[in-house]
Parts: sequence; C-alpha cells; structure tokens
Amino acid sequence: MTGFRYIGWAEYGSLTEALAEKVQSSGKVFDLVVGIARGGIPVAMVVSDRLGVKIDTITVKSYSGIAERGSVRILTTLTERVKGKSVLIVDDLVDQGDTMSSVKGFLRKSGAKEVETAVVFKKPWSKTDPDYYLESTEDWIVFPFEVSEVNALRKAHGDALPGH
Repeated sequence: MTGFRYIGWAEYGSLTEALAEKVQSSGKVFDLVVGIARGGIPVAMVVSDRLGVKIDTITVKSYSGIAERGSVRILTTLTERVKGKSVLIVDDLVDQGDTMSSVKGFLRKSGAKEVETAVVFKKPWSKTDPDYYLESTEDWIVFPFEVSEVNALRKAHGDALPGH
C-alpha cells in the first residue's frame, strides 16, 4: 500500500518554484502556459510568472465518482489562441496520464506549434512522461488546498482509497 504524503504550504511553494526553475533552466521559450484545473492552476501561475509568459486554464473531468476514473472530458476551452504557439501544459501531478494526453491532443488539434508538459509529481505507472517533473512517487500526494477533502475520503474509506 502506498502512503499519504501531506504537502504544507511552505513545501508547496518551494516545489512550485523548483519546477519553474527547472523549466526556465532548460532554455526553452514558451508563448503560453496552460494550467489544468484544478490542481494545475496554482502551479501554472508560478511557472508563467517566472517565465514571463501569459497563462490560460483548461478544465478537464476524468472522475465519475469519488476517486473513480471515468473518461476524460474537456469542459472548457481556452481564451488565448494557441495556433502557431509553443505551449507548456502544467499540472500538479500526472497519475495514469490520460488527462495530460487528452489536453496535449486537444492543443495540437487547436494548432499549437509545440506542446510540452510540466508537473510537480509523476506516478511511476503513468502512461505519459512529462517533459519536466520533480519527483516520481507512489504516494498519494495531499496538496495543501485539498487536506479536508482527502481527510473526509480517508474517514469514509479508510487508508485504502479507491483507485490506489
């Protein structure tokens, strides 16, 4: 069984800064950073600020119930034009990889010149390897903005949460 890793606000800030630095130190130039709602938005805000490029967001649903995966659905579209642009997709973590793959495909179909990906955490079983990430882990990561939600799930289901 995997463990739970609770990330506090100070560590979260350090991790997002480290991811932004990793992307920036690559020397790659992006025209747009796209954060995947919900967890990717705060990370994307830091990355776009450090890179000095515009940010946009996209909402994707891939859960049919509590921790139960369903098909990936893109619910909102971008407000920025991506045609001909180099785009960096940012999320907090990539688990199976279906969400990231779907957003990447959506942006390519929308005419993005180049699409790369960045996440803080990557699961070792992910079908998608992000271009930039900080750590691979089997742990269930609990970000500071979802502590109450995860604690309620743990209370309802115990430590063996569905899907893990």
